[in-house]
Amino acid sequence: MDVLVVNQSEVAQLLPMHECIAVMEQALVTLARGDAILPLRPVMWLPERVGALGMMPSYLGDIAAMGLKAISVFPGNHGTEYDSHQGVVLLFETTHGRLLSIVDATSVTAIRTGAVSGVATKLLAREEAGDLAILGSGTQARVHLEAMRLVRTLRRVRVWSQHPENAARFAQRESERHGLTVEAAPTAQAAVEGADLICTTTSAREPVLNAQWLTPGAHINAVGSSVKFTRELDTAAVAGARLFVDRRESTLNEAGDFLFAKQEGAIGDEHIQAEIGELLLAQMPGRRSPEEITLFKSLGLAIEDLASAQHIYAKAIEKQMGTWLPIGGRHANA
Repeated sequence: MDVLVVNQSEVAQLLPMHECIAVMEQALVTLARGDAILPLRPVMWLPERVGALGMMPSYLGDIAAMGLKAISVFPGNHGTEYDSHQGVVLLFETTHGRLLSIVDATSVTAIRTGAVSGVATKLLAREEAGDLAILGSGTQARVHLEAMRLVRTLRRVRVWSQHPENAARFAQRESERHGLTVEAAPTAQAAVEGADLICTTTSAREPVLNAQWLTPGAHINAVGSSVKFTRELDTAAVAGARLFVDRRESTLNEAGDFLFAKQEGAIGDEHIQAEIGELLLAQMPGRRSPEEITLFKSLGLAIEDLASAQHIYAKAIEKQMGTWLPIGGRHANA
């Protein structure tokens, strides 16, 4: 049995952001319709939580595919030559259980995370929103700038990092890449004040976004924390916003931004307004007024990786990209 291996550079070619946004919309709709299997992800933490290995299985009925993402998460890699998220997505078909493809997970994770925030922003941000603040200057900051440009017309972009030199490099690089002016802000507050689009993409363990800085009508994509013991938003920011999520069950079990506010008694489970898939199906209302603050808490779901891998696999065959490797899979006596 031959398996198609798709490397990091090929993923970037086969999964452009505008296509990934459409793929994510369909995956979230499939989840909302109940045609997906999505166990909570088991995570193995190394001593002193210096790094982790996450295992994310899933199934999507509409594409008859199942898969597993195995990914290491090492936040300390920020600012080094290594990505903070490294691993592979394994794509299987569901008739015989054959392994079809092995896809680089670093690039898939980056692109699909930005794309899901793009979906949420299309649904929740004001139509005229275009003053963007990005907290963080790593990979997710880069892909979120790309996604936000696709779903809203940007008037101004500010970036802040806990390491000012990283923010300066990001501002120069992305200004040249996109042909727009990206400003490096000296503080998180200076980046956020007046912004109506905010993306938090940091590796912070404690809040970097304060409710007092927020402008009425802002939309926030909270992306950086995907575990229960870290958060990027303070309790007041979460409590004061209408909260939307990629998946309720995951949020209730894994989202530090939500769980800290809940533990402090500021909110309850009912604070979750809807899943993004429910908004796409018009089952629940989204933004209700120009003044309210909306918050999308992104955790990242295995179905997003699976849908991305299926899209990449189909396009790689069409474009004759990737590398076919003989791995096995037939009965030993066949």
